Amino acid sequence: MLELVRKIIEYLVDNPDKIEVKEVDGDMSTIIQVKVAPSDIGKVIGKQGRIIEAIRTLGKAIGGKSKRNYMIEMIEDTPRYKESQ
Repeated sequence: MLELVRKIIEYLVDNPDKIEVKEVDGDMSTIIQVKVAPSDIGKVIGKQGRIIEAIRTLGKAIGGKSKRNYMIEMIEDTPRYKESQ
C-alpha cells in the first residue's frame, strides 16, 4: 500500500523528490502519512478534496480485502500562524 500511494502521488506533483511517505502500524489499522513540498499540497488534495478522497477510497478498498484499515493523512510542514515576538 505504501508504494502504491507513493506512485500515485509522484504522478500528481511537480517535485517528486520531496515526497515522504511513512507508515505507522497499529493493532487493526495502519496510518500512511504523506508529506510533499508546500507548493504541491494543493495538487494532492485537489479541488474540494477530491483527489485525496479518491486515494483514501483506494486505501479502504485494499484494506477491506486484507482486513486492515488504511488511513491516509497529509502532513503539512508549514506553520499556520506566525508567533508574536
